[in-house]
Amino acid sequence: GDEEKFSRLRYVELKHGRICMLGVVGYLVQESGTRLPGTIDLAGTKFTDIPNGFAAFKAIPAGGLVQLLFFVGVLEACVMKDLTGGEHIGDFRNGAIDFGWETFDEETKMQKRAIELNNGRAAQMGILGLMVHEVLGTNLPLVGQM
Repeated sequence: GDEEKFSRLRYVELKHGRICMLGVVGYLVQESGTRLPGTIDLAGTKFTDIPNGFAAFKAIPAGGLVQLLFFVGVLEACVMKDLTGGEHIGDFRNGAIDFGWETFDEETKMQKRAIELNNGRAAQMGILGLMVHEVLGTNLPLVGQM
């Protein structure tokens, strides 16, 4: 493969890894019973009434799903982009957010990027495992049932 193809594949891997890291955290937070206060719609449906996992898609009102898809679309089209030609593949700071990245030396930056890549790979397998167990009907926590 050529450099351009590798860069595209690395970009997609990083993006999917970041999404999966958020997905695993969100899934586990929901499973822990943590919910937002209040109602999700004007009909009075509480956030606590929405089940976890795939069942949530059937319980969330259609207007809520449209809002979620619109929000994700806006993030995809406008926010999660490399607009300024970042320092590396997947650098979405765009000159707005730094959090001290510029204070690290090159070796530390490479180490942190490798950690993110590996955590993203693990999260991709983790969310896949969580979804498979949900479809198979296994309850969480898995260790408690062994």
